Amino acid sequence: MTLPPFLSAPELGARHGFFTREGGVSSGPFASLNASLSSQDAPENVLENRARAARALAADPASLVGLTQVHGNKVVCVAAPWAPGAGEKADAMVTARPGLTLGIITADCAPVLFADAAAGVIGAAHAGWRGALGGVLEATLAAMAALGARPGQVVAAIGPSIAQKSYEVGADLHAAVLGRDAGDGRFFAPGRDAQHWLFDLPGYCAARLQAAGVAEVRLLASDTVTDAARFFSHRRRTLAGGGPIGHQLSLIVL
Repeated sequence: MTLPPFLSAPELGARHGFFTREGGVSSGPFASLNASLSSQDAPENVLENRARAARALAADPASLVGLTQVHGNKVVCVAAPWAPGAGEKADAMVTARPGLTLGIITADCAPVLFADAAAGVIGAAHAGWRGALGGVLEATLAAMAALGARPGQVVAAIGPSIAQKSYEVGADLHAAVLGRDAGDGRFFAPGRDAQHWLFDLPGYCAARLQAAGVAEVRLLASDTVTDAARFFSHRRRTLAGGGPIGHQLSLIVL
């Protein structure tokens, strides 16, 4: 059900899992571990899938919190669980409360999990290109610092996301990224013509984290677009003409 662990080493003080689409109870286009409460999947199936993921990390399903993700850079400091689906509009969470489980859903965007074991602070962020460009990763680190974390003690793991070879983008994204820093042209490769490029989203996220001073960045090199057996993918769904889609879940708990 889970991919090889990155942040779950005991000395880091945090358990985590980057979950695939396998091991759940949903069917059809949501098969089988769809974690999105905003999908057209049966709510009872989604809640069971999310509970299974929490229990896989020895966490209480009632401790799992999520957000209404909007591709921004807002961060929520979590002190207590809320009801499923009641999370505010934001794209990252941090907490220093043991036993509280932070959950991010994705279907091509990068899930990023953070831990400062010495300070006892964790974070989780949803980083699409807009959120990453807008500073959601740096904002997560700042929110962790407000709880006592230090960037130089933080380990960050970037989970399964769309790979550069699968992520052809247009002039708007290219101009937006270069408008912030022309040096970030290194994250683009030629596309099908002069107005299209291949964008390295996980590499861009890793570079932003490194520039922010994190102790270590660990990157899980999986392409959600091409690996249909293990991952949901918005890009793959779009190329196929649309239709319902599920989302995978990434969790971290102190």
